[in-house]
Amino acid sequence: MRLTAIICTMALVAAVFSATAHAGNDNVPPKGFKALFNGKDLAGWKGLVKNPKERAKMSPRELATAQKAADENMRQHWSVDDGVLIFDGNNKGGPLCTDKDYGDFEMLVDWKIKEKGDSGIYLRGSPQVQIWDIKLFDTGSGGLYNNKKNPSKPLKTADNPIGEWNTFKIKMVGDKVTVHLNDELVVDNVTLENFWERDKPIYPTGQIELQNHGNTLYFKNVYIREIPRK
Repeated sequence: MRLTAIICTMALVAAVFSATAHAGNDNVPPKGFKALFNGKDLAGWKGLVKNPKERAKMSPRELATAQKAADENMRQHWSVDDGVLIFDGNNKGGPLCTDKDYGDFEMLVDWKIKEKGDSGIYLRGSPQVQIWDIKLFDTGSGGLYNNKKNPSKPLKTADNPIGEWNTFKIKMVGDKVTVHLNDELVVDNVTLENFWERDKPIYPTGQIELQNHGNTLYFKNVYIREIPRK
């Protein structure tokens, strides 16, 4: 009995220490990862221009013009406060997109929503690893919501209460995605389908997007580790 109590106490102390250490090192990437968000401003991010299929049809001049307008819109609705990326909840604001494309990678990101929150992480410009208020949708976050042929729902509900921070660990290799939410496995090596062109596999590279549906959103500790292809 005493041994069990000691073990439980040690686990609790370790958990508290870990949480405290993490809180004191926001936006500082762990070994092997790079920070996509510097904790200070929107450097490295851009606004959304349409979708991968439509962007591919645009001329360089058309894309540059559209990107300038998207960036201006992005800066009106996304901001940084005390080391946190914040979306203001305005329906006219679009997703926040990395200014670089990625192929295979492992990604870490902390997120927080309010009641009725609805968001997601687009991988290679394609929807999505789902984020939402489980009270509205009766299933947890982390699933590949837009899948039709392959599993779309998470294996379990692992969301923290509304208003508390959550952590995704997302791994994408080829067309396969694995997601851990708050250290719980919720998606296990599932194919992410091409939402924009259903008859084609997922694009080999693309931007990462923080999506919104007109709800106030919070993100921090956004890290990535690129995985070399064999």
